[in-house]
Amino acid sequence: MMEESAMSSASSSIGDAVSGRGEAGYDDEEDLFYIPEARPPLDTSQCHFVDPALSPAQSYQTMSSEGSAYVMEDGVDESSTRVELQRADSFSSSYSFDSDDCEKKTLKVHEKEGNPESLENLELIQDPAEIRHPCLTVKFTFQTLSETLKMLSEEELRTFKWTLWTYYQQIFSSSQNMDIVDIVDRLLERFSHEESVQITKTLLYKMGKQKEVEYITNMCIRNQVRYDLCNTLRKKYGALGGDLDMEEEKRPIDDLYVDLNVLSNTNNGPNIEHEVLTIPKPHTKQKQGVKLSVADILSLKMQEEFRTTLLLVAGVAGSGKSVLIRKLVRDWVEERAPTELAFVFPLAFRELRQFEGEDVSLVKIIHTLYPETTRLNKEDFSSYDCRMLFIFDGLDEYNEPLDFSNTMLISDPHDSGSLNVVIVNLLRGRLLYNSVGMFTSRKHIDAVIPWDTHYNELEVLGFCDPQKDEFFRKRFKDPSRVDRVIEYVKSVKTLHIMCHLPLFCSLVADECQRVFREQGSQAALPRSITYVYTKLLLELVRHRRKFRAPDLDPDKEQEFLLKLGKLALNWLEHRTFQIHKLDWPEISDKEAIMNSGLCMEYVVTPYVLCNEDTVSFLHPTIQEYLAALYAFLSFRNQEKNVFEHLKAKALRMFKGHKIMELYKAAVEKSLQYDGGNMNIFLRFLCGMALEKNQELLRIFCKSSAKVENLKDDVASLIRKKIKENPSSNRTGNLHQCLEELGV
Repeated sequence: MMEESAMSSASSSIGDAVSGRGEAGYDDEEDLFYIPEARPPLDTSQCHFVDPALSPAQSYQTMSSEGSAYVMEDGVDESSTRVELQRADSFSSSYSFDSDDCEKKTLKVHEKEGNPESLENLELIQDPAEIRHPCLTVKFTFQTLSETLKMLSEEELRTFKWTLWTYYQQIFSSSQNMDIVDIVDRLLERFSHEESVQITKTLLYKMGKQKEVEYITNMCIRNQVRYDLCNTLRKKYGALGGDLDMEEEKRPIDDLYVDLNVLSNTNNGPNIEHEVLTIPKPHTKQKQGVKLSVADILSLKMQEEFRTTLLLVAGVAGSGKSVLIRKLVRDWVEERAPTELAFVFPLAFRELRQFEGEDVSLVKIIHTLYPETTRLNKEDFSSYDCRMLFIFDGLDEYNEPLDFSNTMLISDPHDSGSLNVVIVNLLRGRLLYNSVGMFTSRKHIDAVIPWDTHYNELEVLGFCDPQKDEFFRKRFKDPSRVDRVIEYVKSVKTLHIMCHLPLFCSLVADECQRVFREQGSQAALPRSITYVYTKLLLELVRHRRKFRAPDLDPDKEQEFLLKLGKLALNWLEHRTFQIHKLDWPEISDKEAIMNSGLCMEYVVTPYVLCNEDTVSFLHPTIQEYLAALYAFLSFRNQEKNVFEHLKAKALRMFKGHKIMELYKAAVEKSLQYDGGNMNIFLRFLCGMALEKNQELLRIFCKSSAKVENLKDDVASLIRKKIKENPSSNRTGNLHQCLEELGV
């Protein structure tokens, strides 16, 4: 009979249960009110008066369970021996009545008073107060207890129900007809969360189910650690600096974050959109990648599909990789996406430097950076039911060699070795078990993951056009300013194109904010593009480079920029925007690609089964800017006119020629090209005549002296050339040069 009445746990879903009341749940200390469903009016037409019922002692002689009897003794006061014979889901248990038989708003409480059985009858193995914690919610408690009871066999579940009824006969009078959902639901209705957990653990302990008891204990510890970890991550990753120049301005990441263009493949090549030139798209991977959201990444669908534990997130400098990580961490903390991840541990490589020179393990690194995790069991880091995501942000900042052939192998996250040993083994896919290791890095052809290790790659490409507008709408709170900034950016096509980089968007917003702050909301926004590009150069070469390599000696820094700029000018004159890696000149590719981020690498496939490593500048306009910088610095530092070979031999006698000779030659050079090869180059060179740009570039100059009246002299030169060629279609760019000069 008992076997027929027992019900399987699958007969009802968690979502149908009373304790599955929603995501938020409720706390014991809070008042939970509900308005029950309307019931039909009470029909009193058939009511009869009856004599008072006998006392409980006379009505129910015994209440027994497996031979044990609960006998009501004569003479006991009725009021103290009331036996409640009603179902928890009946009308009488859900309603209270007034004189008009109307539904009333009833306070739902844990009805423990008056029960012949109470908590004192069952000696709990642990005081419920000891596990009281804000993380012990209805949702967690219900899921944990349900999963625990599912671990029991049918016979063990029947025994658990019988034991539960033995101690709480009134509450679980029909326990053998309950499934797992009903049992846990009734526990949470009648007892606190802490009591429900301890009752379940105690009964399982009495049944000899030590494994299930330990499971509940471990799940509660994990839940507490997760709660504390989430609080730490909220403080660390919950905000962004709204202005690169004003670090004290922090705003919640959700107020600033804009969806990034993340694709499920790499080697998508550079952004080649240009205001003047038509640049052929390189033959990169033919298959179009799938666009992914943060929720897609958190769901780990790709890892499930390809059975991988490694994920490489690549992207050029300023494309938004670190901001993507912040958003991913934030969404995990707030449970905004379904995921099987029990824990997420973001680890920046600049944080990992503190472990250089000592023996560490992956677990020790986690314990040091996140002390709350020391409460986790040793087995949690290698358990298949405790999946973790380890995020290593900035692999390109790690300068130690990655020797995948000779480095010591370790296989357990508790095994110790040098930091290099730990990182190499992680990149080999070891130490992770069922967890996932995510590495972010600037794109580089040299393998950062061994060829024989299976992994997935994503590429962060920055913003598409709609996201550019959304960025400025989120950045500026004043709607009138937002409209002005968006209109301004769209009116300068080169700025709008380069805003595909979130870093560049931020620099443009910084400059607009500075103008509004200093001159008011109605001030005219600058038309110069050179200033923002110079700020980008400083951000990449100075501020961000320091995380990747020691500061360069000023002389070596100037030498590097001059070499790179000379290459840029040479390519520009020949309308070249990419070369094979084998043809790369004697310039440090690590400095150009990884440290400064001014160049990028990718693979092209010009023919079937033919892959070629290719190098280009971050964007064609970066190439044009560096070419102009080379021309400007060559004259400032070496008094060298890079276009001197175009002049008559007679001019070479002027050893100390003025800088205007450079500008005259540059204008002549740009007018020689029908296709506009040198148009943007000339605009940048004219922009460098402005005093505020000279001030920024002073750190690259050997002499700090300003060139007086350079802006006016260049403007006069441009106007003269326009008058000489009034009908030429090439003078349009000269007018833009005047805009660049602000005249």
